[in-house]
Amino acid sequence: AKTDATHKAYCDKEMQETAQKKLEKSHDVDKLTTQLDSMSSKSVQLKQDIAATQNAISELTRAQAEATKIRSEEKAEYEQNKPEMQAGLQGVRMALKILREYYAKDGAAHATSSGSGKSIIGLLEVVESDFTKSLAEMNVAENTAQSEYDKDSYANQIEKASKETSIKHMTRQAANLEKSISEAKSDLEGLQTELSAVLEYKMKLDDICVAKPETYGERAARREAEIAGLKEALQILEGEAVLLQRQGVAHLRGGRKALKQHAPVLKASG
Repeated sequence: AKTDATHKAYCDKEMQETAQKKLEKSHDVDKLTTQLDSMSSKSVQLKQDIAATQNAISELTRAQAEATKIRSEEKAEYEQNKPEMQAGLQGVRMALKILREYYAKDGAAHATSSGSGKSIIGLLEVVESDFTKSLAEMNVAENTAQSEYDKDSYANQIEKASKETSIKHMTRQAANLEKSISEAKSDLEGLQTELSAVLEYKMKLDDICVAKPETYGERAARREAEIAGLKEALQILEGEAVLLQRQGVAHLRGGRKALKQHAPVLKASG
């Protein structure tokens, strides 16, 4: 009884402590698994963000190169057309000066042709005005295009620098996160090993501390063993009975023989 009580106390203590350890280790494993899943998801998102930002920088670089190409072509066209326009305007102005001086001279011939001269001068003045207007518009267009290009280029430069800084920051974050993930995986592996050890110990405790119902096979085997034991005991008892019976018969025969031997003596005494 004392041994049973000691065994029960041991089992109660060990099973209670083991159940508590199992609860704690399971909680730690679940908690770390959740953290690991969260870090892994964040790592994936960071890598996607880095890739998206790199693509945005590539697109920005491509767009800037295209804008620079167009601006260079526009500037080359402007630099080619401007001298031609200036030369044309200069030629018209030179012609107007000559014609005005010519028709301003005194003389009958000049007076006769003054009507046609005025028409030519008027036409050249329209041409001069068109040339002047076109040259001015050309200058405005070039200055505006250059200003827009400079403004867009500066904005692209700022945006590119900002994105490159973001990539550096995210890359550092991703590297630190990968390190944390590696450490967490190692910690989780250790916790799972500890939990497995606790579960294995619990199974051993269950084997020695928890009463298990007999299976049909075990009950049948136990009954057969009991019947065999009873048969063996019966055989032993039957053997002992036969021996006792034989011993009794032999003792009775011995008594009769002794009586026969003493009978003549008894008769003589009588």
